[in-house]
Amino acid sequence: MEMNTNLALVLVLAPFLGFLINVFFGKSLGKTVSGIIGTVAVVVSFAATLFFFNEITSTEKAIQITLFDWIQISNLNINLGFLLDQLSVLWLLFVTGIGSLIHLYSISYMHDDENMHKFFSYLNLFVFFMITLVIGSNLLVLFIGWEGVGLCSYLLIGFWYKNQDYNDAAKKAFIMNRIGDLGLLIGMFIIGSMFSTLDYATLKTAIAGASSLNIPLLSVSALCLFIGACGKSAQIPLYTWLPDAMAGPTPVSALIHAATMVTAGIFMVTRLNFVFDLAPNVQIIIAIIGGVTSLVAATIGLVQTDIKKVLAYSTVSQLGLMFLALGFGAYEVAVFHVITHAFFKACLFLGSGSVIHGLHGEQDMRKMGGLRKAMPITFWTMLISSLAISGVPFFSGFFSKDEILLTAFHHNIPLYVVGSVASIMTAFYMFRLMFLTFFKDFRGTEEQKHHLHESDGLITFPLMILALLATFGGLISLPGNSWLNEYLAPLFTKVAGEEHHLGATEYTLMGVAVLGGLLGILIAYVKYFKQDNIPEADENITGITKVLYNKYYVDESYDALFVRTINALSRFFRDYIETGLSAAVFGLGKITNELAFQGKKLQNGSIGLYLFAFVIGLCAIVSYIFLAQ
Repeated sequence: MEMNTNLALVLVLAPFLGFLINVFFGKSLGKTVSGIIGTVAVVVSFAATLFFFNEITSTEKAIQITLFDWIQISNLNINLGFLLDQLSVLWLLFVTGIGSLIHLYSISYMHDDENMHKFFSYLNLFVFFMITLVIGSNLLVLFIGWEGVGLCSYLLIGFWYKNQDYNDAAKKAFIMNRIGDLGLLIGMFIIGSMFSTLDYATLKTAIAGASSLNIPLLSVSALCLFIGACGKSAQIPLYTWLPDAMAGPTPVSALIHAATMVTAGIFMVTRLNFVFDLAPNVQIIIAIIGGVTSLVAATIGLVQTDIKKVLAYSTVSQLGLMFLALGFGAYEVAVFHVITHAFFKACLFLGSGSVIHGLHGEQDMRKMGGLRKAMPITFWTMLISSLAISGVPFFSGFFSKDEILLTAFHHNIPLYVVGSVASIMTAFYMFRLMFLTFFKDFRGTEEQKHHLHESDGLITFPLMILALLATFGGLISLPGNSWLNEYLAPLFTKVAGEEHHLGATEYTLMGVAVLGGLLGILIAYVKYFKQDNIPEADENITGITKVLYNKYYVDESYDALFVRTINALSRFFRDYIETGLSAAVFGLGKITNELAFQGKKLQNGSIGLYLFAFVIGLCAIVSYIFLAQ
């Protein structure tokens, strides 16, 4: 047990140590050394995770570690501790594993940045808080990590702070997450008041053993927790921060969109599955929000021209599919798609970074084209990942996305249709991205064309590893032979003993999904390869395309409804309320000053005046005593 405790502390604290070293000494150590320190710190955490994964797989027992008693209020007792079970260790595998690849990639990608040491310190801090979120044994420890990744997203999205648009994107992410976090806090308070605990294991036992439960109050708690998940995992109405998060350096986008922050909401709902299972009405809301988010984000992704924005809206759409599965209680299916999505989306973002790196910062796909021969490794790895996200057999996304659609079909036909349409759109806009970026003639400047080249090994190696995972990652959960379901069985009673056997219905649905994905690819091929169609310049975009290109004007609506309203209210309080109160406060001060000024005139040094005042005072006292008798 002591060994497990020490190793768990190494797992958590290694990235934090890397953060401290780079913050205080990174600049003097140099760019390469600071990059190596940051990468090694996460690799150490990955190695520790592999140890725990092996131990839990062999024993099938969770490891509970209590460091010390933290808070004791009345009958509420909260420990600072870790819970290493099947779910947390599985999450840690891709958080630290993909995180290590992103750190390695960043050594080359950020080498020309003067603040590279600061970048690696923020990345390490990000991973530290994500690990804390995942392995915490109770909701309060999760909340520490939850707030920590929110802080780090602000620091990393606004890393290039000299650009005001990037600062605005960072503030937007921070503020919108605070809205969701309020919901999470309220949900935690309700659970704490109902069960006098925030500990996962104790809470699960208390709910299972309760003779009667206040289901309406528990449902309110579940809804509030889901609001927190909407903020962190970018679901309607709190999704608009995530597309803007691509303002940060590309490795940040890969880390946020694929491996860490946006999966926190999925993790929290999955961890508290025993709470959400008792709130079926909330589960319906989760499924509807997930399905609608998936479709809305996919429609916006159809017309975007910034290569990273296409991927950003793709992330929002894929997260919607995960919540669709969660809403139907298919937690293991959502986790499966989280894993495969981490593989192909990290590859796609890092691949887009390789393209941007090769084009010296250019992100507009209208100015790309013809990069296939100049950047073959980037092309092939992104092609593999695009096939995976499009659900083409037999890449990883084919297995996980089909399971989500199959689950939706058995629970809610309209939401199945919504998810299927979103999936077809995904295939279209991903291959639109591929054809515009890598095929036909190069549309950039002559100087860019002259310097076109493949990225170096530190960038291409992570791409190749992720492409392999995107290809074969689906093998962890094959229909009828799902290692993942068996592995997660102790956590979800529904999963235990269940197998996903394929019948006529399942094969039909699979065929429909595959044909839908191929149809999306075919339309993109005809439009952007055969017809060589290039998206219009911004000023020439009209009609429904303009509405989609401007993201349904949701940001503008939020700005009019909330931002301007709050600013106007703030100005009112500043100009009138604060001014009036200040006048009252300062007025009392002025009266006091005036009285003091007049009073000090009596202190003029005249002994006669002092004796006169003394006599008058003495007479007044004697008169008072006499009258009182």
